Amino acid sequence: MLAESFAPGASVAQVAQRYGVNANLLFTWRRQRAAKAPAESGNLLELAPVTVVADRTAPEARGGEGDGARSAGRMEIVLAGGERIIVSADVDAAALGRVIRALSRR
Repeated sequence: MLAESFAPGASVAQVAQRYGVNANLLFTWRRQRAAKAPAESGNLLELAPVTVVADRTAPEARGGEGDGARSAGRMEIVLAGGERIIVSADVDAAALGRVIRALSRR
């Protein structure tokens, strides 16, 4: 997505719309990439593909129909190596980033 947005004549707004991302977010990623480029030659901002799917587990496996609090605001991340990380909505983003980077290096 970033590479496409930097292509000559590309419209950042159109690229963002094609991927269902807010254009302001794509502009932020472009600024972050530009800021890192001189300091980290070759080690630019990397984004992982994400797929959002419906929860396919049975209600009883999630703790019953009325237990929305237990699963509400949870996110499951599956890394390329198959590692699965499940976090709640209140996860510390910096700590999660460190965990993902550590697992990605293995």
